[in-house]
Amino acid sequence: MKLNFLLSCLIVLLMPMQVFAAGDAEEGRVKAATCAACHGQNGNSENPLWPKLAGQHAYYIEKELHDFQNEKRTDPSMSAMAMGLSDIDIENVSAFFASQPATIEAAGESKVALGEKLYRGGNADSAVPACMACHGPTGAGNSPARFPQVGGQHAAYLAKALNDFKAGSRSNDKQSMMRDIAGRMTVEEIEAVASYMSGLH
Repeated sequence: MKLNFLLSCLIVLLMPMQVFAAGDAEEGRVKAATCAACHGQNGNSENPLWPKLAGQHAYYIEKELHDFQNEKRTDPSMSAMAMGLSDIDIENVSAFFASQPATIEAAGESKVALGEKLYRGGNADSAVPACMACHGPTGAGNSPARFPQVGGQHAAYLAKALNDFKAGSRSNDKQSMMRDIAGRMTVEEIEAVASYMSGLH
């Protein structure tokens, strides 16, 4: 199973990726004003169920916005917001949020031990690979492989994302990687690793 996961990672690395142009952060600041109600003025949302965009890789924000436009990912609020954006708007907004510093979160003490074990070593019994393999030791993500930053993200949002992948209600992951992984995780494991990732920086 671990070999299959490593092969999947290699396939993703070698797959042709959509090339995202570098956007204009200052132009993006103006356009991002409409995003502030949910995601905060600088991308640090106050509602823990809404993702922080500050410090996230621009390519990832672009991908998700295009996925909302193309209905590869669905959410009533985000789908409507994304539809009104041009490709240039998306590049600029993504560049703006990527340039903003993210606020720091803290992992829940009761969840650190299990969360760290899963993040750094996975669960061999259920063939859950270490999250660190794709998202890095500090949760910063992996630019060449286009894996997003998870460190410092709201724990509630991370848990929601994992549960959505587990349920199959979110399916815009490459090669079904996140659906396969989350599908083998328990509710307790999801909550623990989400809390642990939230505290990484």
